[in-house]
Order: sequence, then C-alpha cells, then structure tokens
Amino acid sequence: MSEVLVLIDAPDGKVTKPSLELLTIARSIGEPSAVVFGDCDTTVLGEYGAEKIYTYDDAAYAEYLVAPKAEALAQLVADKSPAAVLVGASTEGKEISARVALKTSSGWISDAVDVSVDGDTITTTQSVFAGNFTVQSQVTQGAPVITVKPNSITPEAASGAGAVEAMTAEISAAAKTAKITASKPKESSGRPELTEAAIVVSGGRGTGGDFTEVEGFADSLGAAVGASRAAVDSGWYPHSFQVGQTGKTVSPQLYVANGISGAIQHRAGMQTSKTIVAVNKDDEAPIFELVDFGVVGDLKTVLPQATDEVKKRKG
Repeated sequence: MSEVLVLIDAPDGKVTKPSLELLTIARSIGEPSAVVFGDCDTTVLGEYGAEKIYTYDDAAYAEYLVAPKAEALAQLVADKSPAAVLVGASTEGKEISARVALKTSSGWISDAVDVSVDGDTITTTQSVFAGNFTVQSQVTQGAPVITVKPNSITPEAASGAGAVEAMTAEISAAAKTAKITASKPKESSGRPELTEAAIVVSGGRGTGGDFTEVEGFADSLGAAVGASRAAVDSGWYPHSFQVGQTGKTVSPQLYVANGISGAIQHRAGMQTSKTIVAVNKDDEAPIFELVDFGVVGDLKTVLPQATDEVKKRKG
C-alpha cells in the first residue's frame, strides 16, 4: 500500500481527536505515517494505525511560525513520494498545507469532509458556497495535499507498527523571519474545543445577551458553546466562539442553534453538521429551512426544560 503522511496536532504533547480522525481516514486510502513536530505521546499513534512515526525535535518548530514546519514537511514529501498528505483544517494546518503544496508543486484541497480512493485516484468531498453545494475534487498534479474538517469521521483504533524515526530537515533563514516572542495559554472553560466538539450548542440574538440557558444546556450534554455573529458583534460573547463565514467552521454530530435566525453567514459555518436542531420564537426564521428538528418557542423556556430532561435521563 502507498504511504499516506498525516500531520499530527499535539498541543502540550496530547494528540488531538482530529489527528486520530486523520489516521483513520489515512488507513482507508493507504498506509498511515504520522508526522510529529515536538513532544508527543507516540504510543497512541500506533494504536490508531500509524505504521511509521516521523519525529522532528528542532527548537525552530516551536520558536517560529509555520514556515519551518512547512519546509520540513515539504522535504519529507519530496523524499517519500506519498500517495497523499492529510492535515487538519485548522488555521495553522491550512497555512502549512498550502505552503507544502506550493513547494512540492502539488494540488491542494481544503476543508474536505470525506476522502476516498479508487485505484490510484483519490477523491475528496467538500461542502462549498456556504454549504449550498457538495462537490467532489481530484488533484491532477503531485501528491494531493488535503485539509480535512474535524468530526468528518469517527476515529477508530487499529494496531499499527508505530515505528519511530527521528528526522532532520534543512531550514532556511527565510523561514526564521517570523519569530514567536510571547504566548499565552488559552484559559480552559472546561468545555470541548469548539472546532473539535461532537456537540455544539450556539446562541444568537434571541439570547438577549444572556447565555445562561445556552451554557447550561451545553454543559448537560458535554458540548461546546458557540455564538452567532450578531451575538459576537453585540459584545455578548467573545469572537473566538463565533460560528460562521467570518468565524469558525464546525461540523459536529449535533448542532443546536438557539435564537439564531439562520442568515447565510452563519449557515456557512455549520451547515455540514450531521444533525441540526433549532429553537426560535419565529416560525418563519430561515434556520428552519435547514434543520432536521425544529422547536418554535422561547429558548429561555425551552432550554431549561431540555436541560432538566437530559440530567434526569443521565442520572
């Protein structure tokens, strides 16, 4: 089987769920090889099918922005000639992958929700134009460099050799022009990361600025909290929680929109969710055209009842 390179995201040494999803996808199209920059628990990578694990421990990868990682990965692609390169569709992942595609003269595909192979041809599925169309894409030159949205697949464990191989790369001076001078750890809310969560509960203008009911329902489900642009622009919730075309794109198993009208800007960020539920007082809100289940009612009445019922069934 052809080798498939998977760029692993492991902040603080812990492999993220989207990285395990990538390894699962890689197994369906070839032989997964994990690529790790910095410290990481490599054992789990073998448990999810990685046959080889290429590790890079040069301090430059932590001291500078994405350019050194892109150069190292591009050199690995040139050396290994993989069938494909899979990267998580995070902000950093997209920049690294785009640079790698340019350096290796390869085709680049962003925000795939599915990857399949037929013979030697790899095909991706994407949701485009604010989720109004689903398209299939193929790369015609080089090894496909593909970013995949989180929650596109359920990660499945599978035994792999997990052979670790320490790697080195020639990093140019130009790649070291943007240095990280300071960083601040993100404050933990105790909830899942928005783009990685299997369940997202969002609030919009209908909250009136009070996200108490939204947060309470999210916590009962173990979900992440999101917000519409209207809520963020009003200063009700931080911008880092915005879901939409100018915010974050999510694709959870369950998305619950509360007090959100369903403008195209918001739909662009959540339309690929597997199941969508909406709570809104306006029975003509555009969001109801999109949902699998809709509740016409005041979220401040509906959500506390739903929260109580979830807690009751849990315990």
